Amino acid sequence: MYDILVVGAGPAGLTAAIYAARAGKSVIVLEKSNFGGQITFSPKIENYPGFEQISGNELADRMVSQALGLGAEIEPAEVTGIRKEGYKYITTADGQDYESYAVILATGAAHRRLGLEGEEALIGNGISFCAVCDGAFYAGKKVAVIGGGNSAIVEANLLAESAAELIIVQNLATLTGEKTVGDALLAKENVKAIFNTVVVGYESDAKGLTALKLRNTDGEESVLKVDGAFIAIGLAPANGPFEKNVALDERGYILAGENCDCGRGGIFVAGDCRTKAIRQISTAAADGAVAALAACNYVDGVIAGNPPVGRNTMLEDDDEK
Repeated sequence: MYDILVVGAGPAGLTAAIYAARAGKSVIVLEKSNFGGQITFSPKIENYPGFEQISGNELADRMVSQALGLGAEIEPAEVTGIRKEGYKYITTADGQDYESYAVILATGAAHRRLGLEGEEALIGNGISFCAVCDGAFYAGKKVAVIGGGNSAIVEANLLAESAAELIIVQNLATLTGEKTVGDALLAKENVKAIFNTVVVGYESDAKGLTALKLRNTDGEESVLKVDGAFIAIGLAPANGPFEKNVALDERGYILAGENCDCGRGGIFVAGDCRTKAIRQISTAAADGAVAALAACNYVDGVIAGNPPVGRNTMLEDDDEK
């Protein structure tokens, strides 16, 4: 029996574990893949407070070590469901049940990939997903953005500020994001677009990505030499196992505001898996702190026989609160 169970060992989940453990609560973190989450794919991070430069792996290792040092438990296990029995939650992971008073969902959101051969090995070595995170590494270089929706337009606008040449590769005949912003992007001198074209492969050397293999709707193939490529075809939150426990928006994100309370009496959410405007390491960590402190307050109430009533500020229907 734990006070708090955290699903996900990314920056949000690990921060939640750190805060909860420091508050004297018993905590277990369950992670289905790699401890550290998406940041482990970043070879260099320069926008996380306190570190002028640090690799994603090192930052993740530090967070894991800090959580373990404070007494939190971290185990590799894939959570498949949560159910409530009286005052406690039963979380099932890899066929085993874990009991806790409160649950913090910090499952994150993975960038959608193209699924091409050799792609995973090139992530962090020429293939990126976040212009805010990695755009500075391509200043004065030739960069491609794969995608044509709003997320691609946002990434491309950021990259166009410093890249020598920016090429948008879009599988449709036009950009599908906001037209005014897209038109302004295409009007920039260092930006051009290749429409009706998909990426079908990569070329690389010992240092990383060197080119994209393209194919248009007529079946014609070509090779686009680039220094880097940003895949911007959306995010996929991993909230499927919890759709009966919390409210999700149309894209699958957990509906919750800055209070990180799902309004379900003991279930909280932190990080990229919730509805929010900005998804960065620092905002995930902030969510982790907020969710942990809210969960600690809830657990104290349960133990005292007077659990606080949660309120999800993202839900307007009283029946959903």
